[in-house]
Amino acid sequence: MIELVFEIRRFVSPELKPAIKLANPDLFSELQRYYHGRANAVTKALIKELFYLAGNPWPARLAHDQENPPQSVRVYRGQVQVHDKPTPASKAEEQATQKRKTRIYRGQVVTAP
Repeated sequence: MIELVFEIRRFVSPELKPAIKLANPDLFSELQRYYHGRANAVTKALIKELFYLAGNPWPARLAHDQENPPQSVRVYRGQVQVHDKPTPASKAEEQATQKRKTRIYRGQVVTAP
């Protein structure tokens, strides 16, 4: 849990860093407010893991924020990367991309893979 607090402290904004320390008795309340406020996907994942390690009642306080995040977190070679999730395309957009995939080569219609 100590390592998670240090990791969270690395990712939060500079004005919140003084509140994120182990000696702060309101640490979990501060993190909860930050989680529901302006935290990015990586910080949310770290805070959620910290709250689950802390036990009841803390994980329940994050429960009302179960919507699908607009970003996904991936770890590649030890580096945490945040990627935007693709939005579901409408039928018109799918038809337009299908139209772009068809090409004419030497008078023949060829569909690109």
